[in-house]
This record gives sequence, structure tokens and C-alpha cells, in this order.
Amino acid sequence: MHSFKSLKRVLITGGSGFIGSRLVRRLINETNLKLFNLDKLGYASNLDKNNKDCDLNRYQLLRIDLSNFEDTKMAIKLADPDLVFHLAAESHVDRSISGPRPFLESNIIGTFNLLEALRFHWDTLPSIRKNIFRFIHVSTDEVFGSLGQSELFFEESSYNPSSPYSATKAASDHLVKSWNKTYGIPSIVTNSCNNFGPYQYPEKLIPVIIINAINNKPIPIYGDGKNIRDWIYVEDHIDALIKIALYGSIGESYCIGAGQERSNEEIVEMICGLLDRYNSKNSPHNRFKSYVKDRLGHDRRYAINNKKIREELNWSPKMKFIDSMKLTVKWYIENIEWCEKFDC
Repeated sequence: MHSFKSLKRVLITGGSGFIGSRLVRRLINETNLKLFNLDKLGYASNLDKNNKDCDLNRYQLLRIDLSNFEDTKMAIKLADPDLVFHLAAESHVDRSISGPRPFLESNIIGTFNLLEALRFHWDTLPSIRKNIFRFIHVSTDEVFGSLGQSELFFEESSYNPSSPYSATKAASDHLVKSWNKTYGIPSIVTNSCNNFGPYQYPEKLIPVIIINAINNKPIPIYGDGKNIRDWIYVEDHIDALIKIALYGSIGESYCIGAGQERSNEEIVEMICGLLDRYNSKNSPHNRFKSYVKDRLGHDRRYAINNKKIREELNWSPKMKFIDSMKLTVKWYIENIEWCEKFDC
């Protein structure tokens, strides 16, 4: 597949989530596709933005929980997709530790139900549509576990998940890969590093830092603050997903990383420095730093070798870390009322 011209209908699961809603709007703005957003509308959904920005003649919300197989089958029949991006997932590690069951129901059972519904759908497609159909499963680098100081995750890295969240995502990756090998479902798995940007639900690290500092609340830092993550601006991730959908090889995996490693403490200091500049009346913001007991099973470091997607698909991140962080911090300052409606 080398363009969206051969496609007519695209299904995005989790299209009201942080990454999914950005993908929906990108495809609405840049293609003529008919988009279906299959989303159960959980606590972190951002439905208002989709309804406001999207052409409702080309966008339809299917309020469906993937853990319900019959509803999922009906949704697939209605959407009749040529391409599926699977982003629906429970994704907050802390929540998975305190209550893992919803993660099993969403990430494992939900993915299984989707695959089974799509297997029937794909089997009934005429050959011309079978040849263009693709299923893009969006996963995380957390499935690989923790790294030492110098290693990098890549597509052949062993799975070694540490949390209930990463374990359920690992299971979903394996389901997708096995449905490809056993049933021939034309699928691709992606494993991305940490995303950030405007409209991210205010329980994730970067929004928590910004919002707490603005509101004179403690900024919690787990353990010694030296845990390291690779960070990617959400629009760069969307670019990668579109490239993979158009040019990726069926049955392959692609690791999506920006090569922008920062420790949690570095992130806090950077954000506080930007807040001192943009919200100077409340300076210094780093006075709100608060070291707390480390999270159970807290992986020390994640980092991705993105050589495969760079060389095979000619993708690379466009945004420098500091520039995308400036955009993000400014957005939260200007939209603090959006954040306040959530009870995190």
C-alpha cells in the first residue's frame, strides 16, 4: 500500500484517547477517508475535541467496549474497515498496580475480541479489499522490561514486562502476532516510547508536573528520580503510525523512539524552568518537588533503537524535545481550565 487513495473506511479503536484523537483529526484533515472511532469513552477520553473538530459526515463514534464480543462484531460490520488502528487500551501503570483486572479485560480480552471480529471480517472481504486490508496494533516499549545503562530496545528484544499494564500489552502483542501467523490477518505491531503533548490526560507524568506546579501542589518524584524514559512528541508518533500503515511490511514490528532520553528529575527541572519563564509570578516552581516512595516494579530505563523505521520507512522525529516541551507547557498554562474538569 503506498497511499490512502485505495482506502475508503478506517477504524480507530480508542479514537477518543490522547493519541487516538490526534490520529483521528490528522486523517480527517489530510485525507478523504470515512473514519469510525470505536471507543468505550472511559475516564480519560477526550470526546469534546473530536466532536468539535471533525466533519461529522466523515466521522462516526461507535460507543463500544471491546470486552463485549457481540457489540464488537456489530461495530466491525458497521464500520466495514479497510484499515484498522488499534489504540484502545488501559495504559496507566499506577492504576494497573492498584487494580489490574480492567487491564486484562481491556488489553487482552478486548484485543482478542477485536481480532476475532476482524478475522471474520477479513475472511468475507473480496480479494481486492483483502489485498489492501491492514491492522496496525499500537503498543509500548514497556513490554520489553528494564534496560541497563547502555542497551537499546529493538524489534527483536525479548519481552520481559514488569507491571500488570505492560504484561497485558505484551499479551496483546503476542495475540496479534499469532493471529497473523495462524490466520493470516495482515497485521503490524508498533512499540512506542513515552508520548507527550497537549490534551494528555492529567494523570500522566508531564501534565502532573505542570498542573501541580501551577497550583502550588507537590510534584511527586518516585524514588531517586533517576528513572529514564525516551520521549516522543505525539504528532511525531502519529507521523510514524501513518508511515507504517502506508509502507510497513505485514507481519513485522516497528519500534518508534525519538532518541530523547531524560530522567524523571530532568523532566521536572526542565518543566519548572519553563514555568519560571512563562508563569514567573509563581517562581521558582521547583520548590514543589517532592520525593516519594518508589513505585512497585518500577523499571529503571527505557530507550529505543529506531534504526529499522528510519531506514526502511524513512521516518524520523521532526520535533526537538525542548521545542515540543515548550509548546506543551504553554498549552497547559493557557488551558488550565480544561485540566481542572478532570478529577485525578
